[in-house]
Amino acid sequence: MPDISIIDSHVHLWDPDKFEIPWLTNVPPINNVRTLDDYKAATEGIQIEGIVYLQVEVAPPYALLEARDLVAMVRAGSLVKAVVAWAPLEFGEKCRYFLEEMNAIGSEVRGIRRIVQDEPDPNYCLQPDFIRGTQLLAEYDLSCDICTKYPQMDATIELVRQCPQTQFILDHISKPNIRGGMFEPWASQVTELAKLPNVVCKISGVLTEASTDGWTMEEIAPYTLHALNSFGPDRVVFGSDWPVLTLADSYQTWVGVVDELTADWSANDKAKLWRENAKRFYRID
Repeated sequence: MPDISIIDSHVHLWDPDKFEIPWLTNVPPINNVRTLDDYKAATEGIQIEGIVYLQVEVAPPYALLEARDLVAMVRAGSLVKAVVAWAPLEFGEKCRYFLEEMNAIGSEVRGIRRIVQDEPDPNYCLQPDFIRGTQLLAEYDLSCDICTKYPQMDATIELVRQCPQTQFILDHISKPNIRGGMFEPWASQVTELAKLPNVVCKISGVLTEASTDGWTMEEIAPYTLHALNSFGPDRVVFGSDWPVLTLADSYQTWVGVVDELTADWSANDKAKLWRENAKRFYRID
């Protein structure tokens, strides 16, 4: 395990009895309350300095309430240090009022994630209004978490190009088809995306994209290493995607995988991956 405290850049907490979370009904193993205490139990033996909470796709009417509750957790001095909330970026200029309300909840909201991975149109994020909504984030000092799958990478690259003032972070290395053994065109697309200066890559969500009957290091290493090498030590952050991660393996296992794949990195570069880059991107003091 890394001998360093960690900022986990991708954690979910939820209470399906409080908020409607439609997608969870299809995932029975994790369709139950997940609290900070559960997270602390799952990370026993690992030095967790803080976490970034990522919106969990509550039904849209609950989005502002989700952010409100999480900001309260940050202010209470919990492990939650920053919040990435939901906003309807596809509404373009009409998204302004929503972003104003989000900012009014608190500056602890550092970013927005509007998931497009399940949109049937791979170019969904290139609608003019979606592009405009994403451009607006820079005006409100909000970053953008990108949650796509590999078929949407070409559109994602173009979105980032058209929003040069917005700071982006790619979740789950864009969910490559590890299970199907498809390395290209994902690999070339990641290389292309990494050329853009306003995007960072989150090393997360890899194990759940691998074989459902048991992942292997041989299977996942090429994808993880390609993302690490494409973005380099200055633009990668560690994320667990807990508790979704538990569908594939334990928290300790994933930390061990990333630690092993970066064993030859310098102490300074390891500190960037595990803590410093996330602190800088999500503005964690």
